[in-house]
Order: sequence, then structure tokens, then C-alpha cells
Amino acid sequence: MTDDTKTDTGIDYSKTLFLPQTDFPMRGGLPKKEPEIVARWNELDLYKKLREDAKDRPLHVLHDGPPYANGNIHIGHALNKILKDVITRSFQMRGFNSNYVPGWDCHGLPIEWKIEEQYRAKGKNKDEVPINEFRKECRDFAAHWIEVQSEEFKRLGVIGDFDKPYTTMNYHAEARIAGELLKFAMSGQLYRGSKPIMWSVVERTALAEAEVEYQDYESDTIWVKFPIGTNTRVFLEGDGATSSRDKFEVLKPLAAKIADASIVIWTTTPWTIPGNRAIAFSPRISYGLYEVTSAENDFGPQPGEKLIFADALAEESFEKAKLGFERKMDVTAEMLSAMTCAHPLADLGYDFPVPLLAGDHVTDDAGTGFVHTAPSHGREDFDAWVGSVVELEKRGVPTDIPFPVDDAGYYTKDAPGFGPDREGGPARVIDDKGKKGDANKSVIAALIEANALFARGRLKHTYPHSWRSKKPVIFRNTPQWFVSMDKDLEGYGLSGREPAQTDTLRSRALAAIDATRFVPAAGQNRLRAMIEDRPDWVLSRQRAWGVPICVFASEDGEVLKDEEVNRRILEAFEAEGADAWFAEGARERFLGDRAGEDWQMVRDILDVWFDSGSTHTFTLEDRDDMKWPADIYLEGSDQHRGWFHSSLLESCGTRGRAPYDAVITHGFTMAEDGRKMSKSLNNQVFPQDVMAQSGADILRLWVMTTDYWEDQRLGKSVIQTNIDSYRKIRNTTRWMLGTLAHDEGQQVPLTDMPELERLMLHRLAELDQLVRTGYDNFDFKRISRALTDFMVLDLSAFYFDIRKDALYCDAPSSKRRLAALQVVRTLFDACVKWLAPMLCFTCEEAWLERHPDAVSVHLEQFPTIPAEWRDDELAAKWKKVRQVRRAVTGALEIERKDKRIGSSLEAAPTVYITEPSLADAIAGLDMAEICITSDITIRTEDAPEGAYRMADAPGVGVLPTLAEGRKCARSWKVTPDVGSDPEFPDVTPRDADALRELKAAGRLTA
Repeated sequence: MTDDTKTDTGIDYSKTLFLPQTDFPMRGGLPKKEPEIVARWNELDLYKKLREDAKDRPLHVLHDGPPYANGNIHIGHALNKILKDVITRSFQMRGFNSNYVPGWDCHGLPIEWKIEEQYRAKGKNKDEVPINEFRKECRDFAAHWIEVQSEEFKRLGVIGDFDKPYTTMNYHAEARIAGELLKFAMSGQLYRGSKPIMWSVVERTALAEAEVEYQDYESDTIWVKFPIGTNTRVFLEGDGATSSRDKFEVLKPLAAKIADASIVIWTTTPWTIPGNRAIAFSPRISYGLYEVTSAENDFGPQPGEKLIFADALAEESFEKAKLGFERKMDVTAEMLSAMTCAHPLADLGYDFPVPLLAGDHVTDDAGTGFVHTAPSHGREDFDAWVGSVVELEKRGVPTDIPFPVDDAGYYTKDAPGFGPDREGGPARVIDDKGKKGDANKSVIAALIEANALFARGRLKHTYPHSWRSKKPVIFRNTPQWFVSMDKDLEGYGLSGREPAQTDTLRSRALAAIDATRFVPAAGQNRLRAMIEDRPDWVLSRQRAWGVPICVFASEDGEVLKDEEVNRRILEAFEAEGADAWFAEGARERFLGDRAGEDWQMVRDILDVWFDSGSTHTFTLEDRDDMKWPADIYLEGSDQHRGWFHSSLLESCGTRGRAPYDAVITHGFTMAEDGRKMSKSLNNQVFPQDVMAQSGADILRLWVMTTDYWEDQRLGKSVIQTNIDSYRKIRNTTRWMLGTLAHDEGQQVPLTDMPELERLMLHRLAELDQLVRTGYDNFDFKRISRALTDFMVLDLSAFYFDIRKDALYCDAPSSKRRLAALQVVRTLFDACVKWLAPMLCFTCEEAWLERHPDAVSVHLEQFPTIPAEWRDDELAAKWKKVRQVRRAVTGALEIERKDKRIGSSLEAAPTVYITEPSLADAIAGLDMAEICITSDITIRTEDAPEGAYRMADAPGVGVLPTLAEGRKCARSWKVTPDVGSDPEFPDVTPRDADALRELKAAGRLTA
């Protein structure tokens, strides 16, 4: 409309139009603009203003799961923090005091490992440095990265109390963590026990399930013969006097057939054979006695040997060993339960009976149907052994559990033939670098020497690795400190608990899970399954940097329960931090008058998951600006076994319920091709790079548009897709700002508004419900999609496209123009506020452009949408109107493409409508205005041959024709009445009236 500036009247009509005027740039320049906005927020202390503004509103708390303070943030951090920030801001703008306090996990092996690496590089020995000096270096390391990550999170747009975050290494936090431990100790839930736990040889510490990841690994596999034991043979050859008459009667018929027979087991951990103490079988599996008929191998069974297998696995096993075989007879579960085997390495010192035990964990999916049971090296093995102790003692079987492997992965004296007594020293399972030692090789060689090896092979499978060192772990029996999952907790019951109900940490946690909201809902079943099956919680770690297990214990593991001792410990921690435990004279200081008694000071530190699981105490409970329990915990789905898990157990063990009302989980960010991001594949996306090149709001838009409940993908094309979407949102916002430069705030009653304006207000009413429900359900993808489509399709491509003529050309007093301005004002207010939690920088920039005296859009509340704006009948009508419009614009697009017209204003199409409902819908409407043509003719009859039709508008045909008349020099409409006004002979009468009004107001210039 601004090209033809020279007119017959000498007036520059472009200056008489209400064209958009704004300093809000088309290109966001986000990498430069966003840091300026962050600086402004810091300068005006936006966080403090948010708290002051909302001080009388109800608190809403999303408790921050602490990231680890040991490096720059990665894309997973960005996803996580953006989600948290959007949730916090959305509640703040919906009537809550939505406070967010960031936090950091500071203790633990990764930081300790970094300091040790620095020591090694300098030739220093950690063991020669005073422990508290070493701990100070760990503390300083964590403090540095907290500062770095704080700035990176703020650059993402995150608003929170970064001046007073919580950290697990804060003195008060360490005192509270210690206090929580002492609660477990005083209630009897803490105990010292010896169980097989996951152990990192590389890191020399116990690991929890949350600290391991499963990676592909190639294991040696062996099939091993366990000969029917001497005890069984003596028993069979005697008269039954040495055992029960029932068992004698069961086994007596087998005496000749099982003489010299062996039971065959299969294992992927040959190094655990020295720890074998039993064989497990299943009463549900069919077993048989087999005889070897031919052999093609260099070692192993020979013709005539008798072996017992699960029937489903016998053929596969014999083929593996290249043996011919013949099945001789059934072997029942009753028979197996009466048998005892000898250890295959009995000649090396393993001269004890190996009983057979029934076990529910035994299957015939793989192996032999028998499970080699080493209670020192597996949880199920341990449980099966401990659960059979009474029976084993009756059978005269020694029940002590050995310690065959030490903390460095070497065999001990409990592994004769492979330990210190071996020539050349003990064999090793795994070395300091996580590589396989010589244990497997040594055991396999000994089995071959003993003629006990049936077959051997290799197997690729998933195996637990430390997520820190990325090296395989082992299971080993070692004394550790545990929290019991199944101890009855008298006096710590859940409210409303019936007397007959069991009250254990496990039962409390399961009840708490049922009372918690999970988003997505599948998280509930996942966490429940983990709690149902998990073993006792291993709390102890054999490291230096952490909160100590600050208890005193007797030699047999009894914990000192003395409130006065506990008080002294906690007071010291509060004043000096956990370093007080390691200070010279600490034992005497804490024990006081009891220092002369035989209490040992525990030197292990706590599992860092206990630290993070206790954050609710010193953050939610101890801060006046927070509340307990939290409304929301939000982390990655791996935290079902991590922070969600440890927080649940810690809180249920000390308070009887979860510290959260809702748990939200997100997936992981993968590369664009679906593969895991990794340095080796060169497919990583770093948030710092995206912010530097495109801006944080592009990252935020990506998070908002992705299905974050599942794993997401990110790469160049995904980023570009979001850049394109962002430009559309920004340009729509820019047009509204430019148009509102002419807004003087006039109000038009709803009843006086044209249908088109009332339709837009109806759409706002629809969106208001969708947006609020979406934020309540944390369904950001639905909100972002709806708002983007609304701004691009409903506004830019429809409403604004139609209303540009009225907004640009109508007289200042035009009711149509004033109504449109009022609606644009309302649209801008709603869209910017609804998007503000998501696109925090862009919406702040737009808001301040519109309201330069405002402090921040983030201090605003979501708009209140009147119920009377909702008009479903009107919306149904305009759905039909838009069908007709699409048919017209579709026809004109072909005309434009074929260069028969330059713009739609050059057209005056004839529209044929045979569908009555469509004809009724457009009756009384100015369809030329709606279709942006200079004229239009509507006919309710069949369209002629060649008319344009489209499937989306059945019963509509369009015949494009050129508009007749002259082109208006101001609005560019082509109409016969151009020139009918003598004062302004080159414009339409509408434009002439507008010019007279501008002239009267002194706003018309030549």
C-alpha cells in the first residue's frame, strides 16, 4: 500500500495510513540481546521482586534435584533446568508464590577422583596428606563449579535464588545429613552387615544400583561338573542311619545309577567358582540323568560319564561340548533336594559339601537348569544361602560365608590355590584400570586339571559398570553399613496404620508411591517395581570426601545410641562442618565420659545418594521461603533409581511419607539420528554453542515443543526447525506491537464488536482453558503447538490478514478499527503472558517494548478471560465461513501463480455455493473483506465447468474474474466508485471519509 506515493491530489497517502511502527526488530539477535536481559534482571533483582510481589500468595515449590558440581553444563542440564524454570514461572503467573531454590550435590567420588588425578600429576600421595586438607581441596573444587554452573543456568533464563542456593557441603547441610543418619541409627534401621554388594575395584568403593550403568561386555562362560558328593554316596551305601529314613528311601533306588554322576552348572563368572557353596535348582523344571555316548573334545566328559541336566537345555549343552548322549531316567525335585555334591576343586582345599537348594530364581531359559551359588558374589545367591541356614546346619553343612576377593580385586586366603598361597601371588579378577585380571584363566585351568570342565565359551551380554569410571564392577561380600528395608518400625508408623499392618521402610515407601502423582503415569509402576525388589540400602562408601557415617560401634557392630553423644556431633558439624569428624581428638571430643569404653569410630562416608535424599530437610524444612513436602520433584527418568528413590526412602524412614506430592520425569536427549550423543561420534550438542549461535529461547522452544517425557532428539535440523517456528512467533508479535503503536486504549463493548473480533475473543477463551490445563498437566508441547498454530494460522494468516485494511485505512473513529485495535491489544497481552514462561527473553523484550515503564512481564499474571467471550455457536458458523474463504484463496493463488493477477485486490470472483449450511453461514457477511478481494459475487447454484473446487469445501466452486473500476491510491482496492468524492478524486469514499477526519484533526499533510 505504500508504493504509489504520488497522487492526483499531491498527498502522500502512505503517511495517512496507520502502518505498523515498532523498534522491536524482526531479527531477534538473541545471542546479544539475551545477556543484556539477564544483566537487567540481575540489576533490578528480579528474583527478590518476584518474592515480594507474591509474598501473600500460597507457596508452590518445585524442589531442585541437585546437579553435580564438577563441570560445565551439558544439554541434559539445559533440558532439565528449562523445564523447571517454565514450571516455576507458570505457577508464579497463575496466582502462586512459586519459589525456586537451585541446589548442588558436592560430595562424592567424581570430585575426589579429580583431586587425586591432580595429586598424581604432581607426584603427591593422597595418603600422606592430612584428610581435612584433602577435603578442603575437594570443597574448593566444588565451589568453583557451582559458580560456573550458576552463570550458565542464568544464561538459560533460569530465575532462582542463586545468591543463596543449597549445597550438600554447606555446614548446616552436613549437620542435617548427619542428623538424618542418626535418626536411622537411633530407630534401629541402621545396621552393619556382610552382604555381596557391587564393588568398583578401580575406585575402591561400594556402589549403589543408582551408580552403575549397564554396558556390553564379553564374558568367559564355563559349564562345570559338580560330582555327587561323598556324603550322598556314603548315605546311599549305608542303611540310612546317618540321615532321615525318608531321604534314604528316596535316594536308595538311585544308588547304582547316580554313582559317579555329576550335576552341571553354567556361569559367566568363572572367577566366582572358589566362592561356590551350593547349587540351586527349581522344582518347576524337568531334569534328567544323561550318559555320554561319544566325545570329540580334548578335555571334559568321556563316554560312560553320567550328568544331570534340565531336559530343556541338555541337547544344546551336549552339542556345545561336542558330545553324544543318551537320557537314562528322570531326576525329580525330591531326589535333588536330598543330594549333596562335592566342590569340583576339592583337592585344592575346597573340601566341604555343596548342597542342592530349591530356588525360585532358577529357570531353564539358558545354561543347564542349575545355578552355581556363591553367596559371596550375588544377591540371589546370598538370599538362597541365608534362607537355608537352618536346614544346612541340620545337614551338617558349614554356613560361614567366605570373603574370597579383596577390595583390590585379588583373591584372599578364602580362595585356596588362587590367593596368597599361590605361587607368584594371588590371582586378580579386575585390575586398577578395569581390565580383566588372570582370575578366570587360573580357575579354568584348575578346573581342566581336575577334570571338572564340561565345556567353555564366550558370551556378549550387558554387565554392570561404574557410571563414573565406565569400568566393570564385581559383586563381593564385604562388611558395610545398611538401612533395613524390612525391619518393623514400631513408634514410627504411618498415620492411620492398622495395628495388624506391617510397618517397614518398604511398606511405607510403597504406600507413599501410591499417594504420589506421577507424570507420566508410567513412572509410578517403575518406581514401585524398584522398591518392591530392592535389597537393603548400602550406605557406606570407603572414601574421604563426604559426610561420615558418624556413629560409634562395638566390635560386633552394635551402634552406640546416646543422645548426648549425638548432640555433640551435630553441634560440631553445624559449626565446623563434617570435617570435625576427621579432626584430631574427635573420638574423645564426641564420646566425652564414654571415651574409655570400647567404641570404635566408623571411618566410612555416606553414599552421596543419602546426601541428596536428605536435601528436603535442610531446604524444604529449614528455609522460611520453602515448604515441606514439595509440590514437585522433576528429574530425568534415571532418577527413579536415584534421587526420587533415595529421597523417598530417606523421608519415609524418618517422616513416614514422601517429601513430594508429584514426580515428573523427562527422557534423555539423543542425537538427530537417534544414537546416543558421544564425543567419539562427534554428535554432541552443547547448550553453550546453541546459545552463542541462536539464543537460549531457541533451546527453550525446543524443550517446549518436544515430547520431553520420552527421549528427544537434537541436532542442526531440529534447531533450524525451531528457529523457523520462532521467527513466525516473533514476526506475529512484532506486527501486533507495530499495530498497537496507534492504539489509544479505546474500549468497544462486546455487543458492538463485529463477528470477526468476537470470534477472536472466543478463540482466546478456548485457548485460556487449554493453556491453563496444559500447564497444570505439564503438557508443554500441547501449549506451544496450540499457541504457535494460533499465532501463525488464526492470527497472521487469517485475522490480521483480513483486518490490515481496516487497521491501516479506516478513519480514526471507525468502530471496526477501534474494535480491532482492542482485540489486538487483548491478543498481545494474552499471547505474550502465556508464552512468557516458555520464551522468557523474547516475551520480556516484547512486553517492555509495549510497556516501557513496566518492570517485567514475569511479574504479571495470566489474563483473566471473561466467560461471555466463549461463543461456540459463532465458532461453528465461522468454521464454515473459513471453508468458503479457503476455496476462494485457493483459486486466487492459482491466478497469482499464473500471473493473471498481482494481488487478491485485483480480483472480484464469483462464488457458487450449493451446500445450504455454507450459504447460511456467510449470509450477511462482507465476503470481499473476508477474502481480501475488491468485490465478490455469491450465487447459490451449481458452478460452471472449469470453476475451482477443493475437497475441504464441498459444494463450493469459484470462478475468478478481474475487478472492475479504478485502483484506489490509498487502499489499492479496485472499485467503480473511486473518484466519486470530488475532494479526494483518487480514493474510495471510505478512504475519502478517513482523509477528511485526519484533515480535521490536523493530521493530513501534503
